[in-house]
Amino acid sequence: MIPMVDLARLFAMHGVNVTIITTPANALLFQKAIDRDANSGLQIKTHILEFPSAQVGLPEGIENFNTITSHGMSHKLYHALSLLQKPIEQLFQEMTPDCIITDMFYPWTVDSAAKLGIPRLVFHTAGYFSQCAASSIKQYAPHLSVNSNADTFLLPDLPDTIEMTTLQLPRWVRTQDGYAQLMDRIRESERQSYGAVVNSFHELESAYEEHYASITGIKAWSVGPVSLCVNRDAADKVERGNKVAPKENEWLNWLNSKECSSVLYVSFGSLNKFSTAQLIELAHGLDASSHQFIWVVRQKDKDQDEGWLEDFEKHIKESNRGLIIRDWAPQLLILEHQAIGGLVTHCGWNSILEGVTAGLPMITWPLYAEQFYNEKFVTQVIKIGVSVGVTEWRQWDEEAREVVKREEIEKAVIFLMGSGVQAAAMKNQARELGNAARRAIQSSGSSQSNLTSMIKELTSLKCGRS
Repeated sequence: MIPMVDLARLFAMHGVNVTIITTPANALLFQKAIDRDANSGLQIKTHILEFPSAQVGLPEGIENFNTITSHGMSHKLYHALSLLQKPIEQLFQEMTPDCIITDMFYPWTVDSAAKLGIPRLVFHTAGYFSQCAASSIKQYAPHLSVNSNADTFLLPDLPDTIEMTTLQLPRWVRTQDGYAQLMDRIRESERQSYGAVVNSFHELESAYEEHYASITGIKAWSVGPVSLCVNRDAADKVERGNKVAPKENEWLNWLNSKECSSVLYVSFGSLNKFSTAQLIELAHGLDASSHQFIWVVRQKDKDQDEGWLEDFEKHIKESNRGLIIRDWAPQLLILEHQAIGGLVTHCGWNSILEGVTAGLPMITWPLYAEQFYNEKFVTQVIKIGVSVGVTEWRQWDEEAREVVKREEIEKAVIFLMGSGVQAAAMKNQARELGNAARRAIQSSGSSQSNLTSMIKELTSLKCGRS
């Protein structure tokens, strides 16, 4: 959701009149930034629709996946999203927009746009590589040719040699469940769209940018990293997500006391769910590495067993080697600090892009969604990461069955934060990509040029309809 808001703000910064359709609880996550933009003279606003919580049996305020507390809630949330179709289509009729941009989970908007005679663009918050990898699996089904779920197979028809195992594939690919049917609808609506807007940049995924266009048959504009384009002051970076930020003095003073590139940042996004056993292994692995770290521990994780975490926090404070931030951290601000030398990531595309933008190498720890594809991209294509060794995909709201042992975590941290030849090559490559990301959003950069040409093309379409 936040990248979509970044995109909306980016359009407004380029003179487009933008309306963000959202719901009450979701609006709270970004309304301050929108108000600042509007007060500065940009034509941007939110239109809030009531969320049908009561109709599907959800508690009031549960309007996105970050806030649900059980697997059953996810099905109700999907149902609620489908119920928004009629009020959104009615709003389209009233507003008569010139273009509709939605994320992939609203495939019906391609039909809504067709009724209005306007273009629909799909916004991909994931990169090109994962789209291409998923398409390869869908078309060729290479996982059906191996004897075991743990055997590797080659993903056909990709620009690079990529191998995976069946265990690393999303469950809906392996079982063809109801979610697989939704993904089929999403792919079909994508091919019927006028084009795709992708939160990536040409220099990062040039081969897959071209491959994506060839397999989908639609135009694609790389306009990212969108977080770098619009979140340029401290207020935007701190309020991004509208969480209560930790006291800046604590983490900032701690980082200011550390040497350049000496601290590892550890965060697994807002939807991770770790067992106490896994959290303890992670704590011991970080501690045994003897490298300094900041670890963001989610509220839901620490509530499982507070005692061991308090003891561990006391231990690392005494040694001054680590800092724990509870529940949420201003990641953009932290990653750009000169003391940060790497990050442990769940391989969500947002976090990967933020790490790339900061010029940081990564330890990859994929969990769910397209994250195992993203891990392959980081470790095998752009080669700025090392895998911690996770072998099995899981549903985002499930605890993982496998537990990554402390020895593997320690090994990965020592490798990434050390001074070996391979680690040095990763760090150099990461720095080069970070520089490329910043160049892409400059006035003559690839992403800025793509955005300008896209707006020009959409404006031309509007004039042609007049």
